[in-house]
Amino acid sequence: MDTKSAGRSLAWLAAVWGATRAALLLTAFKVITVAGPDVTSDVSVTYRGWYEVLRQGTFPLDDVTWQYPPAAALAVLSPGLLPFLDYTHAFFVLCCLADLAVLALLVRYGREPGRSPRGAWLWTAAVPLLGPTVYARYDVMVTALAAAALLVAARHPRAFGLLTALGAMVKVWPALLLSGSFRRRPWASAAVTAAGLAAVFAVSMPGAFAFLTFQRDRGTEVESLGALVFHVARHFGWEGQVLLNYGSIEFLGPYVDVVSTAALVLTGSVFGWLVLWRLRVVRTDQLTLPEAAFTAVLLFTVTSRVISPQYLVWLTGLAAVCLTHRATRMTAPALMVAVASPVTVLEFPLGFLHVVTSDWYGVTLMVVRNGLLVAASLAAARRLWRSTVSPVPGSSAPAAADRADESPVSP
Repeated sequence: MDTKSAGRSLAWLAAVWGATRAALLLTAFKVITVAGPDVTSDVSVTYRGWYEVLRQGTFPLDDVTWQYPPAAALAVLSPGLLPFLDYTHAFFVLCCLADLAVLALLVRYGREPGRSPRGAWLWTAAVPLLGPTVYARYDVMVTALAAAALLVAARHPRAFGLLTALGAMVKVWPALLLSGSFRRRPWASAAVTAAGLAAVFAVSMPGAFAFLTFQRDRGTEVESLGALVFHVARHFGWEGQVLLNYGSIEFLGPYVDVVSTAALVLTGSVFGWLVLWRLRVVRTDQLTLPEAAFTAVLLFTVTSRVISPQYLVWLTGLAAVCLTHRATRMTAPALMVAVASPVTVLEFPLGFLHVVTSDWYGVTLMVVRNGLLVAASLAAARRLWRSTVSPVPGSSAPAAADRADESPVSP
């Protein structure tokens, strides 16, 4: 692409991002009203309440909805950086800035040789399809850390480890970014950073790790894959309930514990598959790290007891990083995630009443959304395995020296 064409493409990208993010901010500020439950109450009520507790130097130990690692306090306290705005508005503005930071990173790295602007376009187009939930949760901030970690990994492995550990101490899932790293420096950097942060929070703020107990006691949330069992069962006489439990709308009643246990078993199986994959890897390239991260987060998301709408922000960010590589094998899974975004906003917030009541419209939305995520997960896992483990047709088995920790192009 020549300089003039690249300039026009960037101008269009900026215009689309600006228009769509203005719409997101208008919905978050309630200038534009969106049907369904008020998605901003998590910020104006829950986060705001935590903010007041955290300012006193302790975690909200009496609130079982606090289910986050200790560095999540930084995200909740961050609106204090904008004292000229009230808490809720400041939070939305900071989320928008994090969104912009992701775009800037994708544009910057998408211009390098062998790279593509597709990642920036995916991020720009798919994020607003999730609706105002994007700015009403702090997940976009975590996604910015994860995207930055993956994009700098090849040249700055220690920075990759540091950013990964910081992200994991804010919301756990970025720890999965390390699944595709075979070099020692990122792991060492991540371990030192995580240990240092954990020690600081443990010493300075009581209750830093209470979230582990609160997470353990969660059930099967109505938007999860396992919840489809009860959505359908309600039409055949199942007598359970849908109630607010541990901060989310969950199924409670007969056999819920069985389905929740099955979800944990599936998650354990995913972990086992990732370990097997790492043991079987015989070749890697610069695509392996972001593609393994995307695959791992997809697999853990679909097997979770909870699949909240904001989880799609993570997946979109990782998919966008994969698409910055022109030769990526993850185009199809990335597009499935993008298609799942508008289906997600249809089920929450627009059609959440239908989901909660398990009518056929709500069940259909959940089947389609979760079906897309399952299909994306299986496709990504298959492509990752074939690109790193399966023998290349017409060639002999790769030598051990092709492994990532010895390859100059490896992340």
